[in-house]
Amino acid sequence: MTKREAIFPANRNNLYEMHNYSAAIRSGDLVFVSGQVGSLDDGTPEPDLRRQVQLAFDNLAATLKAAGCGFDDIIDVTTFHTDPVSQFDTIKAVRNRNFVNAPFPNWTAIGVNWLSGFDFEIKVIALVPAD
Repeated sequence: MTKREAIFPANRNNLYEMHNYSAAIRSGDLVFVSGQVGSLDDGTPEPDLRRQVQLAFDNLAATLKAAGCGFDDIIDVTTFHTDPVSQFDTIKAVRNRNFVNAPFPNWTAIGVNWLSGFDFEIKVIALVPAD
């Protein structure tokens, strides 16, 4: 049986401990990353959408790094948007700066009406690169 290993990025453990979940779980050669948001250091939402989305990607990058992965190792992406139509261009611009190499991961975008004060959240599954 494959054991689960909790993954935490540097300097954000308090956030996960406060809410009782892991930033990511590694199981075998897969990493399942919890939804990442664009929070400020105190855990509150960054009010500017572009910066909030970039912070979410930055938090995702830190979690992937802690697991030994990067954006090129992502195979599945799910994003959550509070107003997909008006946010699409901003999110797409940030996404394109972070996902630069083909083949790109598959992607599912979901419109939601609540993200605990946030406007964007991203969760992924990544394949740990072979040593």
